[in-house]
Amino acid sequence: MTSRVYVLAQFKPKEGKEDELFEILKALEPDSYREEGCIQYMLTRQISHPSATNNEYPIVFNEIWENAEAWSAHGRRKQIQHFFETQVQAETGLVADVIVTAYTDEGHH
Repeated sequence: MTSRVYVLAQFKPKEGKEDELFEILKALEPDSYREEGCIQYMLTRQISHPSATNNEYPIVFNEIWENAEAWSAHGRRKQIQHFFETQVQAETGLVADVIVTAYTDEGHH
């Protein structure tokens, strides 16, 4: 059992913007890997598979952080805030919707 935080950041691109959004998100990877407490920060794309249910969020960051504070620090980075301001909040952004969920590997006591 660890204090690690497992994060899924799921992105729903605007119509026809999936490839463009993927490239912009991919550019966030290298710097994030250099951050304190970043164990994994991997951008993935949804595939069709018999065992899988397709949803409208085809681009997902699979993240693992050493602890909640490391993840919080990541969210305060200018590069990350800039992405949310320009691609999520702005009318001209490529993101239609985003779902960010966080998990632990600890059982309930």
